[in-house]
Amino acid sequence: MAEHLLLLEDDEVLRHHLGRKLERHQYQVICCASLEEARQAIESKPEIHIAVLDQNVGHDNGLDLITPILEKFPACRILILTGYGSIPAAVAATRRGARNYLTKPASLSDILHAISDEAETALPALPDAPPSLERLEWEHIQRVMEEHDGNISAAARTLGIHRRTLQRRLKKRPSASEYERDRN
Repeated sequence: MAEHLLLLEDDEVLRHHLGRKLERHQYQVICCASLEEARQAIESKPEIHIAVLDQNVGHDNGLDLITPILEKFPACRILILTGYGSIPAAVAATRRGARNYLTKPASLSDILHAISDEAETALPALPDAPPSLERLEWEHIQRVMEEHDGNISAAARTLGIHRRTLQRRLKKRPSASEYERDRN
């Protein structure tokens, strides 16, 4: 039996692509673009096993859905996705009952792991220093490339850059010393 998954995302393109990818992994996805649509889905559906909620939905906050979801579906596994992650927001999400909290861009494998039954409920330890800008850019490019199955043209369109620019950036992988600096 496929699990029912509520996806709240106000970005139409991301909602469409993520919804399709989750359906390919045997989830029955209920896509919502606003808190109001999500509230209607919560009231009308007999079961929701997983909720993937964007934290910032227009002028609303996806965290406001955690309590209503858990009141109706106490076993629901909730993942908060946000483009503006912070430790206080992650703490607030987990205190309200979210199982996991990921910052965008998150890869499909990160999302699948976060909503799985085996996912840890504790937040990972934060590094001593933030990663370098080069590393963040490289990781973001790699996630977008993965989402587009290695298609450089499609990834470049998503990133908003020219295909040749993306090819040049892919050749400039950050050095091992930069990764070592990020670990310290």
